[in-house]
Amino acid sequence: MNAGILGMGSFVGDRVMTNADLEKILDTTDEWIKTRTGIEERRFASEEMNTSHMALEAAKEAIEDSGVTPEEIDLILVATVTPDMPFPSVSAMIQEQLGAKNAAAMDISAACAGFIYGIVTAQQFIQTEAYKHILVVGVEKLSKVTDMSDRNTAVLFGDGAGAAVLGPVSEGRGILSFELGADGSGAMHIHQKEYIHMNGREVFKFAVRQMGESSLRVLEKAGLTKEDVDFLVPHQANIRIMEASRERLELPIEKMSVTVNKYGNTSSSSIPIALVEELKAGKIKDDNVVVLVGFGAGLVWGAVAIRWGR
Repeated sequence: MNAGILGMGSFVGDRVMTNADLEKILDTTDEWIKTRTGIEERRFASEEMNTSHMALEAAKEAIEDSGVTPEEIDLILVATVTPDMPFPSVSAMIQEQLGAKNAAAMDISAACAGFIYGIVTAQQFIQTEAYKHILVVGVEKLSKVTDMSDRNTAVLFGDGAGAAVLGPVSEGRGILSFELGADGSGAMHIHQKEYIHMNGREVFKFAVRQMGESSLRVLEKAGLTKEDVDFLVPHQANIRIMEASRERLELPIEKMSVTVNKYGNTSSSSIPIALVEELKAGKIKDDNVVVLVGFGAGLVWGAVAIRWGR
């Protein structure tokens, strides 16, 4: 049973925070931020809007796009490190509002690689025919755990949600291969107590190496080469890290998704938000080979090769 993506949806906060806005409260400049990160602005959700509210909006759009009814959803997986509260899970909170009364629900904590961990988990349930339709949401309200006086992290993060409904797809399509990994020795390089703390230099070195290597390994597992890749959707963390991945795959710039300039780093939601944008722009077509790759706190990473289409 091949598992693939049947429909997608996304949601971003309505408050736009530009680099010029940050210049007023931090010792930084638009040029400094753009040069080092590629970020020009980011979106924040309103004070009243919680993680579950954003997840719900993206999930509704994905279910509608999939053509699957809410009652046909067997499992809801929400990847987040910023839930409304420690429990109940965000997945359980949105189940009733979606009308997915037959779905089990659980959250996944894999930081910025969360969406990839989610779709790989979904794939296992679908391939074994335990479940048929699974909703995967990546969602973060990072604004509530970002210290806006810390210029090293305040410039990076935004809020958003992206969702996908996975189910059986035709032969040859869907998820072709994956890699998940972790290196707990780097756990303290990105962590959150009250706010996010990050050792930028160490995270950068890890990400540049790991994103490229993971992308190449999932192609090898799928029996594909760099020349077979039609589109790359990397975690939107930093344009320099993303460029390093693109160069490892020897792809032209137009074959890599770039949304970091508009939304900043939205952690687990960055890959699905980018996917939705590229699909709407017509850049990803049926039977295209698409590589998704991300890394995050843990340190964790994940990559997937997909042949697009139902």
